[in-house]
Amino acid sequence: MATSLTHVRIVGAGLIGTSIALALRTSGVKVTLCDSDIRAQSLARDLMGEENGDWAGIEDLCIIATPPDVIGKVIREELIRNSQLRVMDISSIKTKPLQDVSRIGFDLALFAPTHPMAGREVTGPQSARGDLFQGRPWILCLEGVDSKLSQMVRDIVSRCGAIALDRTVGEHDQAVALVSHLPQMVASLLASQLVAGQGSELELSGAGLRDTTRIADSDPALWAQILAGNSAALRPLLISLQNDLSHAIENLDDPAAMAQLISNGHKGRAMIPGKHGGQARNYTYLDIVIDDKPGQLAAIIEACAAAKVNIEDLAIEHTPGQQTGLITLAFSPEDSAIVAAHLEKEGWKVHPSR
Repeated sequence: MATSLTHVRIVGAGLIGTSIALALRTSGVKVTLCDSDIRAQSLARDLMGEENGDWAGIEDLCIIATPPDVIGKVIREELIRNSQLRVMDISSIKTKPLQDVSRIGFDLALFAPTHPMAGREVTGPQSARGDLFQGRPWILCLEGVDSKLSQMVRDIVSRCGAIALDRTVGEHDQAVALVSHLPQMVASLLASQLVAGQGSELELSGAGLRDTTRIADSDPALWAQILAGNSAALRPLLISLQNDLSHAIENLDDPAAMAQLISNGHKGRAMIPGKHGGQARNYTYLDIVIDDKPGQLAAIIEACAAAKVNIEDLAIEHTPGQQTGLITLAFSPEDSAIVAAHLEKEGWKVHPSR
């Protein structure tokens, strides 16, 4: 939904704020980017190029990309500069910031709670990417929000390449407690157990441990606010997890109970939706053995394009020094048969996977 949006002010030059700035600059929007941390602000503005993110004049929209606990304070400060302030919030929790903004007397029709479901475990402007939001869900809680502001918000989401999903504030906080905040707690709890590990034990660490603890590198100060701010939705999930853990401990010697635990995990993981937060896709996977030489991946992608099929996902496995590697490609069931036949005809070593 295109609007007359020409100038956006972003308060907060962290990962998300800077990534939004980069995406908007690419789409032709003027961006003023500021941060209380002058070093972060300077780096973020340099990343934006020659026009360094400091435009004169009043903006069409102010995006607050700060930790949730200071949103009310930032709005008060911004009102001194712009009495016609329109605000778009991108924090990971929605109920508490809305309450905080209400307490300071700001018109809630001019406050748009949103949340881009994209990020990285590394923080700061140095980690920003202009394509961070491409194809990712962006939750909009726009009930009661001014129609002009709502249109601007949807324009921002579109310019960033994200997929807008409408939810209520309560629905948002309940959902992210399950799909974001609980995983953060589990990853951090698991990683904290490694502190007591011995070097001789930890040197055996493999991909499984790294995968399950990746987000344990998240920013402690930010996540302390997020978890405390969404405790009402998160606590029942942690209690349920605690009950399941107690049951697992009690039945650890029972192979049937352990098999059921792993099976339940399979079922839960299979429910994770596919692209864009939509319905889960039933992919068919093809394993392709390649030679360890330049250009192999590019050649396979070109071959798939020639077969007029869409690659839904891919993974690469290769051991240094090994003469072969393995590329696993995901396709729709319909495309899989087409591309398998095409690749085999061209001489690729194709093996149906799972």
